[in-house]
Amino acid sequence: MMTQTGTQAAANPAVIAEGDPLAAYADRSLLIVDDDKPFSTRLARAMEARGYQVHVAESVAEGVAAVEAGAPAFAVIDMRLGDGNGLDVIARLKERRPEARGVILTGYGNIATAVTAVKLGAFDYLAKPADADEIHGTLMAQPGERADPPENPMSADRVRWEHIQRVYELCNRNVSETARRLNMHRRTLQRILAKRAPR
Repeated sequence: MMTQTGTQAAANPAVIAEGDPLAAYADRSLLIVDDDKPFSTRLARAMEARGYQVHVAESVAEGVAAVEAGAPAFAVIDMRLGDGNGLDVIARLKERRPEARGVILTGYGNIATAVTAVKLGAFDYLAKPADADEIHGTLMAQPGERADPPENPMSADRVRWEHIQRVYELCNRNVSETARRLNMHRRTLQRILAKRAPR
């Protein structure tokens, strides 16, 4: 089971559980595009164990090249990549294979981007850290059908922290400007930024 960047996984020996909707698919090819190597490696192994044939890419360029080489049936794509936006990979995949099912992953919750992802053909938009069960459930959901709610969703404190981090990044890490835009006292913001992310 060598799932490496830029390579197709070996023939899949995983046995798909009875009743698993993936069993209905002859093509179980899955493209994972994420520049967080430890995360993508863990996810690739977990998805292979569920019966997918996994290919991993670490950038928009590699993801688009993988789609051009053979558009997969499924895709899990990180929104923010070192060389651009994961939406570009979803858009290319939908051009090449309109019926493909895609999920966008991101650590930066953003409703407007979620709407764009869905319009481009991503079935859903999941906040990191999303686990393999959650991703598999989302990929298997039918159009218009909602996946089961996650067992361990991101806490309200974590959602707030992610939002603050995103605004902070968009303000080029300027604490005063971020505090102004969030209508928050500067010292309060500094205390939040100094703490670890809540679970």
